[in-house]
Amino acid sequence: MEYDVVIVGGGPSGLAAAIRLKQLAAEKQQEISVCLLEKGSEIGAHILSGAVIEPHILDELIPDWKNKDAPLKTQAGKDRFLLLTETESIQMPTPPQMHNHGNYIVSLGNFCRWLGQEAEALGVEIYPGFAAAEVLYHEDGSVKGVATGNVGTGKNGDLPGEPGMELWARQTIFAEGCRGSLTKTLLERFQLTDGADPQTFGIGIKELWEVKPEHHQPGSVTHTVGWPLDTATYGGSFLYHLEDNLVAVGFVVGLDYQNPYLSPFEEFQRFKTHPAIKGVFEGGRRVSYGARALAEGGIQSLPKLTFPGGALVGDTAGFLNVPKIKGTHTAMKSAMLAAEAIFELLADPAQQQGGEAKAYSAKFKQSWLFDELYKVRNIRPSFRWGLWPAMIFSALDTFVFRGRAPWTLHHKHADNESLKQACECSPINYPKPDGVLTFDRLSSVFISNVNHSEDQPAHLKLKDPATPIEVNLALYDAPEQRYCPAGVYEIVGQDEGAPRLQINAQNCVHCKTCDIKDPTQNITWVTPEGGGGPNYPNM
Repeated sequence: MEYDVVIVGGGPSGLAAAIRLKQLAAEKQQEISVCLLEKGSEIGAHILSGAVIEPHILDELIPDWKNKDAPLKTQAGKDRFLLLTETESIQMPTPPQMHNHGNYIVSLGNFCRWLGQEAEALGVEIYPGFAAAEVLYHEDGSVKGVATGNVGTGKNGDLPGEPGMELWARQTIFAEGCRGSLTKTLLERFQLTDGADPQTFGIGIKELWEVKPEHHQPGSVTHTVGWPLDTATYGGSFLYHLEDNLVAVGFVVGLDYQNPYLSPFEEFQRFKTHPAIKGVFEGGRRVSYGARALAEGGIQSLPKLTFPGGALVGDTAGFLNVPKIKGTHTAMKSAMLAAEAIFELLADPAQQQGGEAKAYSAKFKQSWLFDELYKVRNIRPSFRWGLWPAMIFSALDTFVFRGRAPWTLHHKHADNESLKQACECSPINYPKPDGVLTFDRLSSVFISNVNHSEDQPAHLKLKDPATPIEVNLALYDAPEQRYCPAGVYEIVGQDEGAPRLQINAQNCVHCKTCDIKDPTQNITWVTPEGGGGPNYPNM
């Protein structure tokens, strides 16, 4: 199947790129064919975020969004920023980047479902349930398009193992989200990270709760730092009160943490027991659960954005504004800029096969997006000094230098390189879940609605099957048992003296943490069959 543009990924950036391309074609009265692939069972199925959205990006993309039943229903109200100790909470001044006046608390999955409807109304062909599994190349090395993986069992009467399809494009936009599996191959093939800092990541874990009406404060926004994390570990929480007595609660841990005994999932469960937090959930019920990695490196970790035949947009490139704890508006803006550059390239009669939309990078550097990310570039890397020095520095950087300090702090190491050996660290004794406020991993995975066809090959690959025991278990006490928020990795057979790693790929919620944090980068996350994985409602 041949198109002018193929887009890989149905998140905010992929959909924004598709919409903008079709808008430009209508304005210029030109035809342009656009196809979008989404590996989830539907648009929004794999989307997970807090989320608070800045609506000015919709003012740019769809100016009449208020008349189109956009799912922006709860306007953000009171902001609170708390420093937690084990038993106390101290209200701190809310950093200016975190002010949310005029923003909306949303389900990002439902927001993407709405964007998908808008894209289809403009003529975009959307194929949910089809996972792009391979990048295709022309003989000259430029990107030709993508091939989907095996279609799976029972879908449209297909047989197990039936091959997928090839989609060829004049330009291919990769909007895979954080740690995209195809993007990883592109970064290496085209050396897109040369000159950039190593990317650093966080793992975000989220639950959606239906709380008692007397505990619900529509529009309330709370962020915390401090307990239960130590001052050397980057992270914090959010509580967002949506409509209909729903509260989104989440916890983010920087994946540059050092202690191999740390479990982001358990830290999140422990956080909910804090005296300043637990009252919100008394008498409520947990509705949904999920997890997703996010790229935190900022502007100094951005790769080169274009290559012959394609471009990177959204969080697959790393456009998150970390101090704001927001990436939707930045992801969408990057995609709109890429769409404009690609449309100009395709409209040029002299454009050759596998051309490169270099104007995208120039447009980015001239946009408000560049300015926004540049001003906050020093805040996340300052946290390698610890919580207190980072907070003092961040205040100086924000209020004195206003983001224009005559220096740039850098990320020096990849996250997998930061882990200390188990002999250098103390185990962390996490309390057992009570099944009311705190939960175990398996019951959490159950409400993520995750599923993979049982007869498909495991999509979690080991480069060396001996490494999990000879290196990870021997030196780090098998940290994959703790950093995975879905119980995918287990060491079995220890009592019999024959330990081995068991991979429960069925549990995988596609967060990508294992691909990032494995000490020797021995685990590779590859694309599973389309339509599998989590199916998040209202997340």
